[in-house]
Amino acid sequence: MKQRIRRVDPMQAAKVTGILYGIVGLIIAPLLYFAQQMNPTPSPFGPGFIIAIPVLYAVCGAIITAISAALYNLVAGWVGGVEVELE
Repeated sequence: MKQRIRRVDPMQAAKVTGILYGIVGLIIAPLLYFAQQMNPTPSPFGPGFIIAIPVLYAVCGAIITAISAALYNLVAGWVGGVEVELE
């Protein structure tokens, strides 16, 4: 049975994606910090970098997702939305 996604709540999508991006940031930040410490040239980033990266990832991810969901709603109004097949 095919169903159509006509609307996505931008704020709900932004909350979920922001949390997911924050989790990804928590995984990536220590790796980036370690790679930065291996560089022989001095870097302006300190240990606060490990905290800043997940926060920046989460905020930017939430903002971009909210904008994308709003744009999806606009376009879905014109063309009918994405069809998915459910069992």
